[in-house]
Amino acid sequence: MHTPLLGIHHVALICSDYARSRDFYVRVLGLKVKAEHHRVERDSWKLDLALPDGGQLELFSFPAPPLRPSRPEAQGLRHLAFRVAGLEPVIARLAAEGVPCEPIRTDEYTGQRFTFFADPDGLPLELYEIC
Repeated sequence: MHTPLLGIHHVALICSDYARSRDFYVRVLGLKVKAEHHRVERDSWKLDLALPDGGQLELFSFPAPPLRPSRPEAQGLRHLAFRVAGLEPVIARLAAEGVPCEPIRTDEYTGQRFTFFADPDGLPLELYEIC
């Protein structure tokens, strides 16, 4: 059976500090702002960010969002992975911003290299090298 799904349109993230997370995703990671709205009735920001491949990230803020466990590996979303052409330049850019990355590993099944880092709220993010 052929799936009617065409791909992932967006991933939505809820942050604890909107300004800090906006800076991280826009300035540090270099994502482009598509739209930004303050929803007064919910005291919430919504930021639409464009990925180069057409995908999007939606960044939300809400007053006092509850913490979501992520370690040890909790059920649910494990991490968000970004494709990159080369790991070292991105790792260097993150290090210059004070964002540490784990040591580079190699996927035992694909042979591709990858590393993990975290956003300002500790959300696990991955850089996956596509050669």
